[in-house]
Amino acid sequence: MIKCEHIFKSFDGRTVLDDISVEFETGKTNLIIGRSGSGKTVLLKTLVGLHTPDSGDIYYDDTCFSSLDFTERKTVRRDIGMIFQGGALLDSSTVIENVKLPLDLFTDQSEAEKRERVDFCLKRVRLDGADNLYPSELSGGMIKRVAIARAIVMNPKYLFCDEPNSGLDPQTSVVIDNLIHDITREYDITTIINTHDMNSVMEIGEKIVYIHEGHKWWEGTKDDILQADNRELNDFVFASAMAKRARGAEMREDRTR
Repeated sequence: MIKCEHIFKSFDGRTVLDDISVEFETGKTNLIIGRSGSGKTVLLKTLVGLHTPDSGDIYYDDTCFSSLDFTERKTVRRDIGMIFQGGALLDSSTVIENVKLPLDLFTDQSEAEKRERVDFCLKRVRLDGADNLYPSELSGGMIKRVAIARAIVMNPKYLFCDEPNSGLDPQTSVVIDNLIHDITREYDITTIINTHDMNSVMEIGEKIVYIHEGHKWWEGTKDDILQADNRELNDFVFASAMAKRARGAEMREDRTR
């Protein structure tokens, strides 16, 4: 479980997060959604410790993360996996080297132990056989799967995903969504996903938090969202669905050229 209580965050006098309180549940895919500039990315970065809130508290289970100093936070960070928007793989490293990196940095395991864990994670994301490829030799979907393997190689309790479907076609997006959802359930992880993809919302949105102009405007499940009596949320859902449809039409047109 990750919980934030009365989080405020501002930049240059402009309030970006305004009294955000929400609990993200363990073993479920928790989605943060909202328009560009709404504050959802700042919220994600604040939760993971990349931004420091002006006030308020963040809890990882029973630990008040906000009150920990830099050294104390290292213990919690060992339990965190992160999937960045573009994958953030090292271009000059192979798939194996990219996935093994957290083990090299944070454990004293033998090379045999590391390789066994890397092989397991690559098989889990269905990438066994890609060991010695470089990022330039991978498709967008493969890059995201390598990023997922690297994020889970330390067997994290908490998983943060920043726009994991960005740049992917709809079919590959579904594969990535299902993979993140399955891993969350299988390993009982607290997973938080920052997304604007309505397909993700409707497929794996077990808990959804809608951020509007820095406020928590609505929360519920994928079953609740279409019946929600919330004008701003309804406008966002409609606009996102139309944009997704337009992008799909553009991709189909490109394939026929």
